[in-house]
This record gives sequence, C-alpha cells and structure tokens, in this order.
Amino acid sequence: MSFTYTHRYIALAFSFVVLLNFEPISANDIVSRTCETSAARDPNVRLDFCLRSLAAAPGSDTADLYELGAISIRLIGRNATSTQRYIERLLKNEKKKSSSDSYIRPRLSDCEELYSDAVETVGEAAAEYGRKRYDEVNVKLSSVMDAVTTCEDGFKEMESRVSPLTKRNGDVFELAAIALCILDLRP
Repeated sequence: MSFTYTHRYIALAFSFVVLLNFEPISANDIVSRTCETSAARDPNVRLDFCLRSLAAAPGSDTADLYELGAISIRLIGRNATSTQRYIERLLKNEKKKSSSDSYIRPRLSDCEELYSDAVETVGEAAAEYGRKRYDEVNVKLSSVMDAVTTCEDGFKEMESRVSPLTKRNGDVFELAAIALCILDLRP
C-alpha cells in the first residue's frame, strides 16, 4: 500500500512543479510573437517600437491576431491624424514669422496635403479590413507608406535643411509596415 501512496505523492509533487512552470498563452504573447516575427521578416520594423506601440494600444491585451491587425490600422490613423494637425500648427507658425523661410512652407504644405490624403486612405483601409478585403488593405497601407516617404523626401532636396517631421514620418511608416506584416501573418 505504501507503494501506491508513494506514487501518488510523486505524481502530486510533479504536477505541482509543472503548474509552477506553466505559463498560459496570453494576448500579450500574441503581441510579442507578432512583433518578433514582424521584426525578423521586415527590416522596417524594429522589435522595441512594435512591442511598445502594440502593447500600449487599448484592447491589445485581449486581442487575437485579427483584432491586432485592426488595432495596428487604428494606430496608423491616430498617428497620421496627429501628424496632420502638427503640420497645420507648423504652417500657422510659419505664416506668423515675418522672415518666413521660403523653403519650409511649401514642403509643409505638400506634407499637409499628403497627410490629409493618408488619413482618408487609412480610414478606407480600416473599412476594407473589416470586410476582409486584404489585398485592398495592402494597397492602401502601401500608399500611406509612399505618402510619408514623399513628405520626408521633400525636405531632403536641400542638404542643409532638416525635416521637422522625420520622427513622425518614421513612426507612421513603421506602423504601416507592422500592419502589413500582420496581414501577412493571417491564416
């Protein structure tokens, strides 16, 4: 009889050790795995940026891969809208300056127009994502990436000038790259 009890105690102890080491798969694991895979596949995606962006987004802690795709598109929209408003403020400040830089204003105007279109395009991409028309989403998000690249390139025409939008353009570009990676990960 003691043999049976010994086996039970060993089995119980083993079960307890297994339970202590068991880590359930959570939605944050989906964020981690998605970001790790995206960063490995796309040189435009930095792991730390992806993790910070997606983990901080509302709903990401309970999201599945499909929902994470929708969240990533919303992040692009928020960042593009914020950048468009920032450009509008920069343009207002440029108009107030008496010795306004004739180099900056036209480029900001171009970027404002590009971002206006990008915000609309991201909205269309979100709608197409909801309809599961992923090829259309891909085209629209790629055009957003082109728009922010065009905006940034406009400031590179003169070597001595620095774009006031480099970080914002980079963030929108990278968020779009993340969303495209998520599209590629879907089953």
